[in-house]
Amino acid sequence: MTFGLSSSLDLKQKAVILLSGGLDSATVLADANKTGFECYAMSFDYGQRHRVELSLAGEQATQQNVVQHITVNVDLRQFGGSALTADIDVPKDRDEAEMDAEIPITYVPARNTVFLSYALAWAEVLGANDIYIGVNAVDYSGYPDCRPEFISAFEHMANLATKRGVTGQRMSIHTPLIALTKAQIIALGLEMGVKYEMTSSCYDPSDDGRPCRHCDSCLLREKGFAALGMMDPLVVKFGN
Repeated sequence: MTFGLSSSLDLKQKAVILLSGGLDSATVLADANKTGFECYAMSFDYGQRHRVELSLAGEQATQQNVVQHITVNVDLRQFGGSALTADIDVPKDRDEAEMDAEIPITYVPARNTVFLSYALAWAEVLGANDIYIGVNAVDYSGYPDCRPEFISAFEHMANLATKRGVTGQRMSIHTPLIALTKAQIIALGLEMGVKYEMTSSCYDPSDDGRPCRHCDSCLLREKGFAALGMMDPLVVKFGN
């Protein structure tokens, strides 16, 4: 796995990018593009309450010139268990101590395991050895599937469970943002020209995509922009 920013490639290779439509995934896509990969973006309609992010994923895919963008339907709402996939209130106005106290109800059980498994299958079909995911273990809400230990274990499994892996084509999971603060992620993305007004991080947005500005994700996002002396471009866009 790679936990730092990628180096440029000598030859064009394919990579699958998990693209949610959020700030982190848009930055990861830009990093993969800058590295020189041919980018294939994969989004998920999984029954999330904040599915407005999917239209923004499409905008990012177009703006960042991906070769192909697909949206996979996998209904995690059938299981529920999360404020994002069940009729459970999204926590609001929590301070960072509260966010860090326990795994929050916005955690979607096994979500990144499911997403990476689909990305792995598509990568095999494409003949790609590289998968990018925008997990972060610094400014995040305590999700267990955003930790380096999880990524390392999944990559090990991927190389045991695939034809490419067992025939010497090593599969790599890239997590270039995993050790960065939200402010560092935003600064990196701005350098690469990411249009953050075309992303959504809110867990409980309005139907038109206006962020609530009170959920954990909104608060961490706005803190990141504030550290750079900026307002969130999405907040500016909606004028709220």
